[in-house]
Amino acid sequence: MDHVQHIPVLLEEVREFMHAEAGGVYVDGTLGHGGHTEMLLKDSAPDGVVVGIELDSRNMEIAKERLQSFGDRVKFVLGSYSDLKAHLDDLDIKEVDGILLDVGFSSSHVDDPIRGFSFMKEGPLDMRYDSDQELSAAVVVNSWPEAKLAEAFLLYGEERQAHKIANVIVKRRREKRFRTTTDLSETIASALGRRGKIHPATRVFQALRIVVNDELGSLKAVLPDAVQVLKEGGHICVIAFHSLEDRIVKKYMRGSTDIEVLTKRPIVPTEEEQKNNPRARSAKLRVAKKQKSNENYQKNKT
Repeated sequence: MDHVQHIPVLLEEVREFMHAEAGGVYVDGTLGHGGHTEMLLKDSAPDGVVVGIELDSRNMEIAKERLQSFGDRVKFVLGSYSDLKAHLDDLDIKEVDGILLDVGFSSSHVDDPIRGFSFMKEGPLDMRYDSDQELSAAVVVNSWPEAKLAEAFLLYGEERQAHKIANVIVKRRREKRFRTTTDLSETIASALGRRGKIHPATRVFQALRIVVNDELGSLKAVLPDAVQVLKEGGHICVIAFHSLEDRIVKKYMRGSTDIEVLTKRPIVPTEEEQKNNPRARSAKLRVAKKQKSNENYQKNKT
């Protein structure tokens, strides 16, 4: 299979907190190309099990190829981590020793123009992790009302020019529907002009990706379920890549009475890792431990 290997982010830091051991059961809710799962399988040898959940069927095939030597120690689940409890029920797994969520999109999505995630490479206006779902970026851009588009760009892209961009999009689509990524990005760029180092379409593309895949909704749904299925003393590690995701994780961990926050501040990649993998530079890792049901403690406020 011809593909570019995705580099797992904060691998050693996740290893330290997960404490994977022989006989343990772990969940990688964002399997991707299998880098984190491979580490968990090695650390939990000879009989630890990892449940790898992945929404993208293409990533799943890459991970299966990478992890084939581990046999039935890895359980592949094609689906969303937001359905974590249902997936574990299907596998007859009641509780787990550790959970990892590396939220956001894989570098493979940006690298492949056909997936339609990149404003730098021409491809269909798609952005779906699950290619079987109906909602795509093209549907959003070509059919949503102007006010709804502006709201999405503002909330999920934190785009200050949200209303102006939405207005430009609606006017343009009356003449011709948007079909490609570059068509949309060039329309936005021509309306706003260049703004420093950041491409003017960056925040809009982020917003569209989040909307199409319900990224924030999925994250909010999985956190309480993940904590519920964790064994006492088990760790949940969440890697976020932008402030919207990190805010959700921080708020949940601070508010939950079932966990103790282990990271007073989020852990970020070392300078060396950022140099070797520039896409890791915005990553933030937060970790919490499942408390005993009858244990009182002073929660860390982060």
